[in-house]
Amino acid sequence: MRRLAAASLAGTAVEFYDFFVYGTAAALVLGPLFFPTFSPVAGTLAAFGTFAVGFLSRPLGAALFGHIGDRCGRRPVMFASLLLTGTATVAVGCVPSYATLGVAAPLLLLALRFVQGLGLGGEWGGAVLLTVEHAPQRRRALWASFPQVGPSVGFLLANGVMLALSAGLSDAQFREWGWRVPFWAAGLLAAGGLLLRRSLAETPQFRDMAESGTRASAPLREVVRQHWRLVLLTAGALAVGYAVFYAVSTWALAYGTERLGVSRTVMLICVMSAVAVKGVATPFAALLGDRYGRRPMCLAGCAAVALWMFPMVALLHTARPLLMVLGLTGALLAFLTMFAVVAAYLPELYEPRVRCTGAAVGYNLAGVVGGALTPVVATAAAGGAGPPWGVAAYLAGIALLSLGCFALLPETLPQPAAGTVTAPAAGTAGSATA
Repeated sequence: MRRLAAASLAGTAVEFYDFFVYGTAAALVLGPLFFPTFSPVAGTLAAFGTFAVGFLSRPLGAALFGHIGDRCGRRPVMFASLLLTGTATVAVGCVPSYATLGVAAPLLLLALRFVQGLGLGGEWGGAVLLTVEHAPQRRRALWASFPQVGPSVGFLLANGVMLALSAGLSDAQFREWGWRVPFWAAGLLAAGGLLLRRSLAETPQFRDMAESGTRASAPLREVVRQHWRLVLLTAGALAVGYAVFYAVSTWALAYGTERLGVSRTVMLICVMSAVAVKGVATPFAALLGDRYGRRPMCLAGCAAVALWMFPMVALLHTARPLLMVLGLTGALLAFLTMFAVVAAYLPELYEPRVRCTGAAVGYNLAGVVGGALTPVVATAAAGGAGPPWGVAAYLAGIALLSLGCFALLPETLPQPAAGTVTAPAAGTAGSATA
C-alpha cells in the first residue's frame, strides 16, 4: 500500500503541477503576452478564459479514460493520462507570444490547454481507484487521501519554481523567457512519474471482473442511463472544493498583485503557505472520515466554507501577509474537511463495473461547475475600492449548493457486522441514489 500510495501521489502531483503552472502563469504573465491589445483587467480575464478551457475538457477526458479504466484496467489510465498531460504542458512553454505569431498564439494556447484538461480528466480516476481497490476497508479513506495530497504537492512545485524565477530574474527576463521554464520542466517530471508507475499491479477487483466477464461493455452509456442522478449530485457536491481552491490559488494571486499592489513574491509565499498546511492536514482529515463517516465530514466541510468566506475576503483585503495567510489557510482547511474523504466516497457510490467512468465524470464535472468560472467570476465581481464581498457571496452560495447535494447522498462507510467489516454491496449506494 505504501508503494501504491507513493506512485499515486507522485502521478497526481505531476499532473496537477502541469495544470497549476498554467493557472499561475495566467494570473501573472499570460494576459500581457498573449492578449496585449486588451486592458490589464480584460487581459487577465482572457487569460483566465483559456484557463477555464482545461476544465471544460476534463469531463471529456474522464469519459474517454473512464472507458479505458472500466474496460482495460485502472493501470493503463495512469500511464496514458500522464503522458498526454506532460506532452501538452511542455508544448505550452514553446508557444511564441502574440508579438511573434499574432492571433495564432492564443489559439495554440487554447488548444494545448484543452489537451491538458483531457489528460487530467483521466488521471484522478485511475490514481484513486488503484489505491481504493487495493486498500483495506478500515483505512480506505486514509490510503485514498494520498492521491488527494498530489494537488498540494503539484501546486507547491509549480509555484516554487515560479517564485524562484520571479525572485532571481528581472521582470523583463521573467516575461521574456522565465515563465516558460516551469512548463519545460514538466517533461522531466512526467518521465519520472512514468518510471515510478511502471511496476504497479492491476487492482484485484478489476482482475476479478475481467476473469468473470462482468465488465461493462459501454460504461459511459450505462452511467448515463442508470446513474445520471448520482453523477449530477456528485458534481454539485464537489463544486465547492474546486471553487475554493482556485479562488485561493489563482484569483487571490491575481487580486493581490493587481488590485492590492502586493508584490508577486509575497503573494506566492502567502498562497503556498496555505496550500502546504492543506497538504499536511489531508491524511489526518481522512482518518476522521474512516472513523466518523464520509458524509458527515463532507457536510461539515461545506458548512465551514460557507461561514468562512466573508472573513477570508476581509483578511485578504488587508494586504497584510500574516492576515492574508490566515484567511487563505482557513478557507483551505474548511474545504479540506470534505476534500480529504471524497477519494474514498465517490468510488464507493458506484458499482465496480462502471466505477472508473462514474467517479471520474462526476469529479471532473464538478470542475466545470466550481473551478472553470471561479477566477473569471471572482475577477469580475471584485470591482470597487472596498473588500470584494461579491466574491465571498459567490463562494458561500456554491458551498450551500454543495451542502444540499451532499445531504441527498447516502453514507458509504463500511459497517462492522458480527466482528467483521463488510463492504457495501456492489451498486448499493448508487442504486439508492438513482
